[in-house]
Amino acid sequence: MLELTATQIRDEKIYRSLGLTDAEYDQVIAKLGRLPNYVEAGIFGVLWSEHCSYKSSKAHLRKFPTTGPQVLQGPGENAGVVDIGDGLAVAFKMESHNHPSAVEPFQGAATGVGGILRDIFTMGARPIAFLNSLRFGPLDDARTRYLFEQVVAGIGGYGNCVGIPTVAGEVQFSPTYHGNPLVNAMCVGLLQSDQIVTGTATGVGNPVFVVGARTGRDGIHGATFASAEDPHEKERSAVQVGDPFLGKLLMEACLELIASGAVVGIQDMGAAGLTSSSAEMASRAGGGIEMVLDDVPVRETEMTPYEMMLSESQERMLVVLERGREEVAFEIFRRYGLEVANVGRVTDDGRLRLLFKGEVVADMPVAALVDEAPVYEREAAPWSPVVAHSIPTDLAIAEAWMKLLAHPSVADKRWVYRQYDTSVRASTVLGPGHDAALVKVPGVDKAVAMATDGNSRYVYLNPRRGGQIAVAEAVRNLATVGAKPLAITNCLNFGNPEKPEIMRQLSDAIEGMAQACEALGTPVVSGNVSLYNETRGVDIQPTPVVGAIGVLDGIGHRVPSAPKVAGEHTSLWLLGREDESLDGTLYGELVCDGPAGDAPYLNLDEEARLHQLLQQLSSQSLLEAAHDVSEGGIAVTLAEICIGSGRGTELSLPADVHAHGWLFSEAQGRVIVAVQAANEQAVQRLAAAAFVPAKRIGVLEGAEIRVRQSGKTLATMSLQALTAAYEEAIPSFFNTLQPTATITKQSSGQ
Repeated sequence: MLELTATQIRDEKIYRSLGLTDAEYDQVIAKLGRLPNYVEAGIFGVLWSEHCSYKSSKAHLRKFPTTGPQVLQGPGENAGVVDIGDGLAVAFKMESHNHPSAVEPFQGAATGVGGILRDIFTMGARPIAFLNSLRFGPLDDARTRYLFEQVVAGIGGYGNCVGIPTVAGEVQFSPTYHGNPLVNAMCVGLLQSDQIVTGTATGVGNPVFVVGARTGRDGIHGATFASAEDPHEKERSAVQVGDPFLGKLLMEACLELIASGAVVGIQDMGAAGLTSSSAEMASRAGGGIEMVLDDVPVRETEMTPYEMMLSESQERMLVVLERGREEVAFEIFRRYGLEVANVGRVTDDGRLRLLFKGEVVADMPVAALVDEAPVYEREAAPWSPVVAHSIPTDLAIAEAWMKLLAHPSVADKRWVYRQYDTSVRASTVLGPGHDAALVKVPGVDKAVAMATDGNSRYVYLNPRRGGQIAVAEAVRNLATVGAKPLAITNCLNFGNPEKPEIMRQLSDAIEGMAQACEALGTPVVSGNVSLYNETRGVDIQPTPVVGAIGVLDGIGHRVPSAPKVAGEHTSLWLLGREDESLDGTLYGELVCDGPAGDAPYLNLDEEARLHQLLQQLSSQSLLEAAHDVSEGGIAVTLAEICIGSGRGTELSLPADVHAHGWLFSEAQGRVIVAVQAANEQAVQRLAAAAFVPAKRIGVLEGAEIRVRQSGKTLATMSLQALTAAYEEAIPSFFNTLQPTATITKQSSGQ
């Protein structure tokens, strides 16, 4: 029945095409005590792939803090879960779909959204929001514009159809992603804190069901494809195809089934499909599963056991039910028009056993497949980026300001999020365009805060500090809107781990992230690792992306990123230290044509004090708005506040500072807040008590932004010109709209 014999697989080294190295194949033989057949070799190949086993990163991921009083479920399940009080919890996770999106961007992005959705409702949580983090090459490239358009369309195409709002995200553009875009998707859900469901196959004799869509040939080798060098050169058949309408039905049916109390364990069929879901569920229980593949619903003729086990057809789940409750599943799934099939049973022999046409076609120890997958301590070599260390400041301040606002990484992202439904379910309190999103929790006066963040330039320049900044900035975004940060998820997007310098980037970045998590009280409860992000041997810059979750008690205390209506006496204050260094800045990248200097300044103790101060200021309703200082420095943060409020301001710089450095530094741990005159003293008093520097830097008034120092005007820009540069930058690449921004005045000396 099997086309290739076990001897052929060994002698012709067929196992290499299944993702196994020579040494790994020898390990498989040792664990089985015999040669594996084609089905077994394929299953080992996919479960031992980088994408499924994390064999290059697992040793380093153990450095993350994963526990805390708020953590109800940490890493190892479909999603992490944290307690938000009032008997409620939040399930959340982020995953990458980089390699499929490079080949087929619409379906790659769409199935990334669908996959992360299933991870959340599998935990018994009702999904309430999507987020994303995207990376592309420069927009002046036609291929990049195609990828960008299609990825955004794919995210919207799936998310909008399932009726869940996309409330936050980020997009950055850099030459490092020219051949390798990154598509990271995040989903957040709500559940009762005592009703978490896990993906565990317990109870000997309990029936195992495949539910949802029929199994096809799409996505076969998807996991090994995502673990290979230059995977986007491979065939498109490795990319899955999603059906959001079916996904919506599956979500509702699974949540109803879970609510019935009949579910023992449930798992999404994501990477490696039926293989990973069955083996992982059995592994968590320390038991086994036996399946009859003849009973798997298929949509194509003459599908082989190998194809059924490795298919990554979307909208499918594996469910273990309590014996005797089978009819519950049949009734629910038939009502939703979904496939439901009893394909096996739970066993206690610790084996994954597959039968087809009356024969045993695979019989493997579960522990060998999952728990004993190889873990590599790969060589790590010192990492020293070749970059400019001197950053010139001869670019006029006004010109630099405009260039930064018009940079696609900084510019207004409404072109993106207007394609998403951001307010379906009518629970979005703060949506795209704010430092973090807030989604109302039904029945109580609180909201879940969520944000994604990451900056590859910082990590490239200094992996450890860059990793710290990735966590600090994502968590700061939550505090900026007034929320208490609780925990994070992450996507670790890196190049080829077999290169020692890439391995050092990964290990140092993880160490930095772990240090920041410890200092800020935000354990890692879920995540994803995506390696081999390279094109023709050129690796991307290291890009750890952080998804942060927090809670806001009292929705009336929310803090937007800009005042909707600026009063006559709304002043602007800088919370955090002043800084003049241009290390790691976007300004430095513009003038040096690449990353320059070191990563920006960060002090985790100062960062933690700032977060606590922001929560305190919010709880006392002392702020009109708050916006963190990040890419582009104070200049960009200030401009975004002014654009959002429709009012300008005048900055008077200290006489002893370097204007370019003070304006464009990206030093961390800083936020600009808008304060009514009546609240200024209270803000100063609380900031002093928290040992956070607080300095009044301007007032929202007029229609210009003016910069002065020692009695001299360094630059004057109309708010209209700044707004045009900011809002027209991205659309100009797609509809031939040319930015109309002009600089009204500037001094010749800057």
